Amino acid sequence: MKGIILHGGHGTRLRPLTHTGPKQLLPIANKPMSEYCVEAIRNCGISEIAIIIGGIGSNKVREYYGDGSKFNVKISYIEQDEPKGIAHAINLCKNFVGDEKFLVFLGDNIIQKSISEISKKFESSNDDALVLLCEVSNPERFGIADVKENKILKIIEKPKNPPTNLAVTGIYFLTTKIFDIFSRLKPSWRNELEITDALQMMLEENNTINFEMITDYWKDTGTPDDIIHANGEVLKNMQPYFFGTKENESELTGNLMVGENTSISKNSKILGPSIIGENCTIGENCTIGPNVSIGNNSKLTNCNIQNSIIMESCKIDSNMKIRNSILASNSSITIDATNDEKVLLLGEGTKISL
Repeated sequence: MKGIILHGGHGTRLRPLTHTGPKQLLPIANKPMSEYCVEAIRNCGISEIAIIIGGIGSNKVREYYGDGSKFNVKISYIEQDEPKGIAHAINLCKNFVGDEKFLVFLGDNIIQKSISEISKKFESSNDDALVLLCEVSNPERFGIADVKENKILKIIEKPKNPPTNLAVTGIYFLTTKIFDIFSRLKPSWRNELEITDALQMMLEENNTINFEMITDYWKDTGTPDDIIHANGEVLKNMQPYFFGTKENESELTGNLMVGENTSISKNSKILGPSIIGENCTIGENCTIGPNVSIGNNSKLTNCNIQNSIIMESCKIDSNMKIRNSILASNSSITIDATNDEKVLLLGEGTKISL
């Protein structure tokens, strides 16, 4: 089998975070969200992965993943010149796939459970496709599967009146039969080739589409709130470690991950689950956590941060209460705003000083 990761799109709902790069490189627990996809595919025993790139920051994707050797896989890149839909993107991989079955991940999908057993099941089966379904509270936002008696009857893209709450996640096991479907697929009202329409056509032509349920955690991280929620979920399942230093008067509680050459000063409190990267300085009078990620090379003093993501090389010296926020790399906040509570969404290099 081979693997495919879709790494394109404009990420409009995540602006200004995506003004300078693709959303799939935004960090969750200090790791790009698409890296979780690489790991999930690799853990299925798949060593060859194509990453479909396009739009702002494609060069950053190449720079980060390279040839894949540091992730113990072989990565190649396929350009999608403009966003014409998921089905169009997958169809660009026809030569890469060859005659093999393949696994597709949308690069902004986060899943906690291993899918290696599902992969083995699909590889040894005669199924033409296998999709992963997950119960959601807002089914009108997703492609939805109508399932009766353990069989998919219909797949509908973002229905106004969903027949079920079973979302088709952005994780697809496919065979080469899908390419014939793509060749006959008509664009949707969005002028895109929809993967849900392709799967529905497969059903109508009596191809076999099986499914497995995701019963623990899955998130399509399309909005800032989605990313913050996924960050908290990933943090609470990480194994704690501490490679930094701390002064005696500091307080550390809960599930914590602290990187090398990071120092935590006196009168600071770190509450888990939280992660602090390498070469960070946590100065005096900080309260950080729970559910906080702080990227490498950041410096924080006199701050109070909960349920937020602070990316690399940020500087914060402010006694405002930062909540449910995302600060992109190289952001800086210097404000005296005692007891003010703020929700912030700052693009790369933003400077706030009052």
